[in-house]
Amino acid sequence: MRALVTGCAGFIGSHLAESLLGGGHAVLGVDCFNDNYGRAQKLRNLRHVQDWDSFEFVPIDLSRGDLLELVNGTDVVFHLAAEPGVRSSWGSRFEKYLDNNVLATQHLLEALKSRPDVRLVYASSSSVYGNAEMRPTPEDAPTRPRSPYGQTKLSAELLCSLYRENYGLDLVSLRFFTVFGPRHRPDMAFHIFSRAALENRPITIFGDGRQTRDFTYVTDVVAAMEAAASARLLDDERVYNVGGGAPTSLRDALDLITDIAGKHLDVRYVGPEDGDVRDTQADTSRARRQLGFAPATSLEDGLAAEFEWLARIVQEEQA
Repeated sequence: MRALVTGCAGFIGSHLAESLLGGGHAVLGVDCFNDNYGRAQKLRNLRHVQDWDSFEFVPIDLSRGDLLELVNGTDVVFHLAAEPGVRSSWGSRFEKYLDNNVLATQHLLEALKSRPDVRLVYASSSSVYGNAEMRPTPEDAPTRPRSPYGQTKLSAELLCSLYRENYGLDLVSLRFFTVFGPRHRPDMAFHIFSRAALENRPITIFGDGRQTRDFTYVTDVVAAMEAAASARLLDDERVYNVGGGAPTSLRDALDLITDIAGKHLDVRYVGPEDGDVRDTQADTSRARRQLGFAPATSLEDGLAAEFEWLARIVQEEQA
């Protein structure tokens, strides 16, 4: 199989590309190195795949230009390229969210009109639900994003549905619930908490810390994406929740990081941020049934792996 992985230098994309290569597949990776966080970490992510003979990298901005050449010769497309982050989606950066989440997806779908035999696996987000009234939240729950980020992810997901209905494209969307693990983006909570513990700095929590998240380890997400690439799907089941299955409060997660770090953490609580939701919990019964999805990594083990990874990075930075 030859796979196109967009956003291959990112957190999830680099893990997916590495897994595909390890499984004997060829990977064409694309990334535009957008400025949402440092280029150095993205280049570090690419170290895990760039030495494979079956890996090819193309630096390209999907929101600009014709993408026909990218999809030609491709068997499956994993579309992870995006402008991430709830809090930064307000204000002056919103145009980047439109470009990288909506326009880039539309350009890719236009290119795939000539390749209806190619399946596209789109990386969506639990942010499309907003403050869900039902938990666990099934895929047919109302979508009410509470942030510009969530709105652009939902818009791209709806574009996928439109192109499938009108042009017969083979598309599937996976709604990820709070992914974490090694190579975590520096703006994400567990990265921030772990780095603060390693550098003996205070930790700021927005809200009271009792808000819960359905934390999902990155390799479980990768397994779901690979399964979605080849599974036989029902026409009316093209959206799947991917969650860890054990919602946990931030306070409880901090307790785990405290144990892993082996030191007291200076935690300070401030008011909640605009766009943040109170609780998330995925109903993953559809993914279990159709994709064979079964989370394999506990929150404690995943946090330990992320902490160990970040400790090495901090040591390199301080050398």
